Order: sequence, then structure tokens, then C-alpha cells
Amino acid sequence: MIFYNSIKDYEDPKRQYEEEVLVLEETDDVYKLILHNDDIHTFDYVIDSLIEVCKHTLEQAEQCTMLVHYKGKCTVKTGSMDIVKPMHEKLISRELTSEIV
Repeated sequence: MIFYNSIKDYEDPKRQYEEEVLVLEETDDVYKLILHNDDIHTFDYVIDSLIEVCKHTLEQAEQCTMLVHYKGKCTVKTGSMDIVKPMHEKLISRELTSEIV
């Protein structure tokens, strides 16, 4: 059985290791598309809008709609500005209240 009692062996190893580090030079900022509650639109209208505009599944759209109703708002999509801005504009055109943060 071999014991390594010397800290010096650890600090000065016999083998040298090379380490490659990948650096991401440009990162896209992640934005949130938030849908706010209103007292005008029906659950079905909001669900259909999330499915068509944000490409949600039925289950995702239903869950987001419930969160919007009970919590007042919900993040319905995250991504780069190129992704969330057109969705925001489409939700606004459907008279839904959304914002990008």
C-alpha cells in the first residue's frame, strides 16, 4: 500500500497536464417574454395565442395561462431578442399585454 503523505508531491507533480479551455467570445443576451394578466381575454383565446405565437404545446399554454391568471404574469418564452421580439409584437397585435425584459 502506498501513502502519499507529502504535500510537496501534490504541489509539484511528476506529470505535466495540458488543459484546453474554450472561450465563448460572443454571447447572446437572454431575454424574457412576459405575458401579463388582463380582464378582457378568455382562457381559450390566450391558450390559442400561446400555441400559435410562442409554439407552446397545449399543456404549456394551459399552465402559462393559469400562472398569468393567478400570479398576474408569466414568462412565456426566453431567448435572444431576434426570437422574442417578433413573438412580443404578435402578442401585442392580438391585444395581449406582454413585455420583454
